[in-house]
Amino acid sequence: MKVPPLVSPGPALTVDEVRRYSRHLIIPDVAMAGQQRLMNAKVLCVGAGGLGSPALMYLAAAGVGTLGIAEYDTVDESNLQRQIIHGQSDIGKSKALSAKEKIAEINPNVKVNIHEVRLDVSNVLEIFAQYDLIVDGTDNFATRYLVNDACVILNKPYVWGSIYRFDGQASVFWAEYGPCYRCLYPEPPPPGMVPSCAEGGVLGVLCASIGSIQTTEAIKLITGIGEPLVGSLMVYDALEMSYRKIKIRKDPNCPVCSENPSQTQLLKDYEAFCGVLSEGAEVAVKDSTISVTELKSMLDNDENIYLIDVREPSEWDIVRIPGATLIPKQEFLDGRALAKLPQDRQIILHCKSGVRSAECLAIVKNAGFADAAHVSGGVIAWVKQIDPTLPVY
Repeated sequence: MKVPPLVSPGPALTVDEVRRYSRHLIIPDVAMAGQQRLMNAKVLCVGAGGLGSPALMYLAAAGVGTLGIAEYDTVDESNLQRQIIHGQSDIGKSKALSAKEKIAEINPNVKVNIHEVRLDVSNVLEIFAQYDLIVDGTDNFATRYLVNDACVILNKPYVWGSIYRFDGQASVFWAEYGPCYRCLYPEPPPPGMVPSCAEGGVLGVLCASIGSIQTTEAIKLITGIGEPLVGSLMVYDALEMSYRKIKIRKDPNCPVCSENPSQTQLLKDYEAFCGVLSEGAEVAVKDSTISVTELKSMLDNDENIYLIDVREPSEWDIVRIPGATLIPKQEFLDGRALAKLPQDRQIILHCKSGVRSAECLAIVKNAGFADAAHVSGGVIAWVKQIDPTLPVY
């Protein structure tokens, strides 16, 4: 769908700016006016991680006048495999500050605003209102729905991307011209159904593929060239090296954008809307959760427990808690695991952080293992609190 340019042209370029952006200026569709629009634009990237890294770097190189970075996390060593805006010397540093420093190296003419806060209903509208366009690089459903609803209320377009293992998706949501994110995904998936990148992994270079699509869409929206992905979903399979474009339509019954977007209200609690744990898991863990120190004591005292690791074999190969038996979560979901459980020992479940083991605990308890429990914090907590010599991932 063709849409008008999002941003009006700014001042004339200086001689130095003409030299810097000359390869844009000689493209007839971009030319001087298009570059002036880019330099006059204000774009906010939500997240400076896997998708935010290439998006911020290329938006800066393209000459976007003002870049905002909404990011409250710090750089971890496990980020460096894909979050290319950060380097070894940035470990432990604020991601927003690290990204700002790299942008200054790429293009010192770009103004950078950092928002080192967790986006929520109390601040999202105020922050978004300062920008023409939002680029969503988040990796959790609660923030995705928050971003969508805020953009509908403010009538702002946003470029969305999603990555997992070898697969990626991208689209542009703009309620004035097409569907919003909720038209495509009215409800979040059931808790635990869709693993995060931290649980399932992601091919590092996939971030560049999807992040570059997001940046391209942002440039098209700002300058008014081409046809952005409004009303279309781009699906990328890195293993097959295939791209598919799927048409998506505005949902006439969308609770957010179908009638009068100006009357849209933010939900009170997006975390509750998306849910980290299913209702069954929340009930199961209420009185059946142990700490890693309690688990260590059980193991040291040779208590009659059966410790089960519900992660995937690839995770098991990286690090494991001594004495555990690997039975992946899928075997609990399809029932195969239940036949392997001893009747005369207390079942203790763990995973990487405690989410998957909580879901498996609900299944085990429903099968009659009333004294079963799971380990809060999982392997990550074990490494941090019990054996720091082990690797984390």
